[in-house]
Amino acid sequence: MPTLPQFNPLRLRSYIFRLPLATRLLVTAIIGLWIAAIPFPWLRDLGSLSPDKFDLTQMHRLNLFPLTHLGFFHMFFDVLAITPLFERFEAEFGTIVTLSLFTGPFGLLPGGLYLLLEKYIMRGNTSVMGSSVWVFLLLASEAMKTHKANPNFSIGPYKIPTWSTPLILVLMTSFLIPNVSLLGHLCGAAVGYVWATGYIKFLVPHEKILRWVETKLNLLGRLPHYVSVDQKTYGRYGVLPTAVPLGTVAREPRSPDVGQRLGP
Repeated sequence: MPTLPQFNPLRLRSYIFRLPLATRLLVTAIIGLWIAAIPFPWLRDLGSLSPDKFDLTQMHRLNLFPLTHLGFFHMFFDVLAITPLFERFEAEFGTIVTLSLFTGPFGLLPGGLYLLLEKYIMRGNTSVMGSSVWVFLLLASEAMKTHKANPNFSIGPYKIPTWSTPLILVLMTSFLIPNVSLLGHLCGAAVGYVWATGYIKFLVPHEKILRWVETKLNLLGRLPHYVSVDQKTYGRYGVLPTAVPLGTVAREPRSPDVGQRLGP
């Protein structure tokens, strides 16, 4: 009889301590805003994206609505889903790019699209909040990358395009979980698809500029768990290690600018 995997708090602790910088900051902001909303419940209204309350003086809502949550379980499950996606994105694009996108365009674009469709097309006034919009944005981006290597997957006799997986999840969550925004999730997925095609990569500053900022401010040396934009030169947390022979295990570097040493 197969045994179920057991919860290991040491592995969880190790995973949390190894999270890169931008992932830590974004997850901390989500949890911190939820905690702050307990004694100050008006923060939820301040951060929610409400079509009737939105105007040019309410632009902060486009940045705050993915960080704002209704309650503990809403926040907990969103953090559980978004953390590995944040980590994967940051490992690919770096800390600066991750922070610049998730504090700017990745809130503005799906939020603006939602306001446009909800207010002027659907003629509704449903308020939305929660980082699930980012979950489906990143899932859509990952699905497009997977689609290039594996265009289809099979369920019985049917072949289903890999890129459609996030849309299936959007529909499933809408049917199974009450009070979720189908339109909000679709807007997040739409931005993720566009991001994966490369049409909005211009939103990220040029790599030469980012490299200059990293070098000028010595971010790799000053900030622990910082991920360089130049993966080819610096790797994830500093200088790339030498080739690892088969069967060896690489240990974490002690500082961001020290190369990895090989363990036994």
